Amino acid sequence: MNVTYTPTATTTSMNETCVKIEDSPVSDFLMAVYILAFIFGLTFNVLTLYPIWQQVRQQNVLGIFLLSLSISDLLFIFTMPLWINYYRMDHNWRLGVTSCSVAGFFYYSNMYISIYLLCCISVDRSLVVSYPLHFKHHRTSRYAWIQCATVYVAVMTMHIVILIFDNLKDVHDDTNNNDRCYETYPMESSVALFNMIRMGFGFMLPLLVLGVSYWRVLATVGKSPGLNVHAKRKVRLLSFGVIGIFSVCFAPYHILLFARSLVFFNVSDRTAKGYYCEFENNMHFTFSCTLALSSLNCVVDPVLYVLVSDGVKDTWKLCWRRPEHKGTEDCKLTSYNREKPHDRALI
Repeated sequence: MNVTYTPTATTTSMNETCVKIEDSPVSDFLMAVYILAFIFGLTFNVLTLYPIWQQVRQQNVLGIFLLSLSISDLLFIFTMPLWINYYRMDHNWRLGVTSCSVAGFFYYSNMYISIYLLCCISVDRSLVVSYPLHFKHHRTSRYAWIQCATVYVAVMTMHIVILIFDNLKDVHDDTNNNDRCYETYPMESSVALFNMIRMGFGFMLPLLVLGVSYWRVLATVGKSPGLNVHAKRKVRLLSFGVIGIFSVCFAPYHILLFARSLVFFNVSDRTAKGYYCEFENNMHFTFSCTLALSSLNCVVDPVLYVLVSDGVKDTWKLCWRRPEHKGTEDCKLTSYNREKPHDRALI
């Protein structure tokens, strides 16, 4: 996309640049964030893939959600070197339009696939805790696969449509003689409208679902006399961990995205364009940082859901250190032999 604003007849200046993106140490900082996300994200997801697969083989619903989450994370991680190169070249994309489209597709697809899969997991946890007997008969592997497939198809279809109508043909910045990738200034009306929709359905609605689900989980667990202190602690860690992912990885990005779109719509008068461009220019570094921060979800996802539990860590050690002894009862993400039936339903 073109970073240079092409003036109309109502503007006072020709070839005016709305946001100046120059060589800066900021690019090195962003590159470092993506390098760390790539290294740790790839490492954690690969190391936890086998224990998750063992759980899927046992037709465990949580294992299916985790596998779908890992696949989405890995697809994004494999395109991360493209973004590392982009910031190494100081926001200069020299790999062509197609690679920019592919990188953007997997970036944003992973973000919203992760968000909605986290919602699926939270609702599943809530139903298991609140209605254990009634929900048990409906909670099958088929039920989990259908949910994961629905999330993938819905999110990817939406982003394919966006790619078809996206204006990536003009990615060259004629003023500064370099190329940008998904850094369009000023914003287009259709993009600003879509950002509002993303804020509502891609963040606020899932956050509401998460909040209600884990409020229900924590309230039920707190009143349960059959759970020991350790089991309650694991449930709380899982609940606060998911809310933490939203607060740290996704909230800053969506808040600034909403603010940028709101300012764009409020500055409909082209005479106030200078104020809008000044706002975008001041926000560019912060917005780029929040976007980089959102990439860290591929690092914390496997840590949260696989390494947060003592039983999970013991199983992971068995699966990787003692392959000759790993069987159907050894390599499970939940420790069925060590916990009571109600305990193991929670994690």
